[in-house]
Amino acid sequence: MTIRSKGMVMAAVLAVATLAGSGAGWAAQCGNNAGGFETWKQQMTAEARAKGIGQRGLKALQQTRYATATIRADRGQKSFKYSLKKFMQVRGASTIASKGKRLKKQHAKLFANLERRYGVPPGPLIAIWGMETGFGSFMGNSNLLSATATLAYDCRRSEFFTGHLIAALTLVDRGVVSSSSVGAKHGELGQTQFLPGSILRYGADGDGNGRLDLVRSRADALASTANFLRAHGWRPGAGYQPGQPNFRAIKGWNAASVYQQAIAIIGAQIDG
Repeated sequence: MTIRSKGMVMAAVLAVATLAGSGAGWAAQCGNNAGGFETWKQQMTAEARAKGIGQRGLKALQQTRYATATIRADRGQKSFKYSLKKFMQVRGASTIASKGKRLKKQHAKLFANLERRYGVPPGPLIAIWGMETGFGSFMGNSNLLSATATLAYDCRRSEFFTGHLIAALTLVDRGVVSSSSVGAKHGELGQTQFLPGSILRYGADGDGNGRLDLVRSRADALASTANFLRAHGWRPGAGYQPGQPNFRAIKGWNAASVYQQAIAIIGAQIDG
């Protein structure tokens, strides 16, 4: 998985900023290797407690470990530099479109409900679902909190990921995630890969069971994705190809041009 460039990461800013506290300094000392991580954790625990994180979240923070694989992945992202043709090939666009058409029929009632509720047709939702995790077949193998904490500690984007760490700890306190939750290497969770701040802001109970589970419930994951797109200006019935009104919402999901175009193309093939 890859971290959202601007759109989806920035989508959670309001929720994260509220949790982190406007105007607050980042007292915990960042670092560029594992050497200072344990000291940082103690500093971060004090910050988290001051921001209202409860004992469950604080305990989960103390259990985190420096995630070398996360740092390696953060430094080595390449696929967004490909041409559109190469990107589509590498990400298996034709396979996503083919399977997506079958899933659209198989879960017709779910997608009809989502379109009625959020105004988003099946195509782009299914395209995102397939692009992010192969329709839930691989959602990552990294400890969610350790990945997020490592990026919060790392000096490259410490302030941004500190906000997402506070969001993740809030989700622990609420019972949405736990210290053992597993996701992608940048802390994304679930079948369509939401960062913690976006889970807080856009997470939606799609199956109506009163719980939010973006990992095991495809309905929750897809409803949350539709909710995100609607919040980013999706207009029911409008087109979503480049130059059309709803392409802006797809841009909100990911700032990489090749990704945006791929979602629009695959979505149209599924909806066609």
